[in-house]
Amino acid sequence: MRTTLRNLFAAGVGLVVAAGAAAQSFPSKPVTLIVPNPPGGVVDTSARLVAEPLSRALGQPVVVENKGGASGNIAYQQVANAPKDGYTLLISYSAYHVGNPSLFAKLPWAQKDLVPVALLTAATNVITVNPSVPSTTLKEFIAYAKANPGKLNFASQGNGSLSHVGTALFEQTTGIEMTHVPYKGSGPAIQDVLGGQVEVFMTTPPSVMQHVQAGKLKAFAVTGKTRHPGLPNVPTTAEAGLPGFELEAWVALFAPAGTPEPVVQVLTEKVKAALQTPEARTTAERAGIEIRYLPPQALGELVRRETGYWSEVIKSRNIRAD
Repeated sequence: MRTTLRNLFAAGVGLVVAAGAAAQSFPSKPVTLIVPNPPGGVVDTSARLVAEPLSRALGQPVVVENKGGASGNIAYQQVANAPKDGYTLLISYSAYHVGNPSLFAKLPWAQKDLVPVALLTAATNVITVNPSVPSTTLKEFIAYAKANPGKLNFASQGNGSLSHVGTALFEQTTGIEMTHVPYKGSGPAIQDVLGGQVEVFMTTPPSVMQHVQAGKLKAFAVTGKTRHPGLPNVPTTAEAGLPGFELEAWVALFAPAGTPEPVVQVLTEKVKAALQTPEARTTAERAGIEIRYLPPQALGELVRRETGYWSEVIKSRNIRAD
C-alpha cells in the first residue's frame, strides 16, 4: 500500500512539474488560430484584430487559418482533435458553439472537447426591413405582423444560423409568425431584402449599416443593451418597446481539452493584453464590433448558460440545421 501511494504521489508530482515546464517554455513555436468561417465578417475580423498584438505578446508568430464549411464543424473537429499543447486554438462563434449541439443529431466534436481561454468580442444585431413594409417603429411592425400572420418573409444566413434562431426567438417573444427563407450567407440575403423578395432580416450592423444610412433599408431596433455607434438614431429593443429581448453574437478563444492549465493561463493573460492595444480597439471600432474580454471561468459560465437557453428555443421551434 505504501509503495502504491508513493508511486501515485510521484506520478502526481511529475504531472505538476511537466505542466509547469510546459508553461515556462510556451510558446516555443508559432500558434495557429483556426477560424470556422471564410475571410471577412465578425468571426474572421475578431481573429485578425487579436492575432498581431497577440503575436507580439507571445513572442511568436500567430497564424490565422480559415476552415469554413459544415456550419463550423470542420474547424471545431480539427481543434478538438489537435495536440493538447496550446499551439492550435479555435476562434469560436457563439451560434456554432452553443447552437450546433442542439441543431445536429450527430457532431464530430463535443463541448467537453474544448476548454475556454478568453472571450474576445461581441456584436449586437439590428432588425431591418425593406422600405415597402408599412411600419415606422418596432411596435408598429409587430402589430402589422400580428395582423398578417405568414405574410412577411424573413431571411437568414442559413438553417440554424444565429439570424435564423434569433428571428425565431423574436417571433416566439412577440407572438408573430413569418415565413423563413434561408440563404447561404448574409450577402445574398441582404440583396434579396434590398430587392423586396423578402422583407425582414436580423443581422449584425456592419452588414447593413450603409443601406440603412442610405435609406434603402429601415432599421427598427438594435438587440443589445446600448445603441450601436454606427446607428446612433436606431433605438435598442428596450427603448423601442420590447424590453427583455436581446440578441448578441460573440467570438471567443478555445483550446483542446487537456491543454495544461498553466498554458491556458499564459494564453488568456496575453490575449487580455492584446485586446487592450490601440490597434485592436481601432480595428474593432471600424468593424462595428465590441471588444469584451472574459477569463476562462466566466466564459465557461456564459457557454453553459447560453447552451441551455438556445437548446430550449431550437427545440420549441423545431429548428434543424439541414
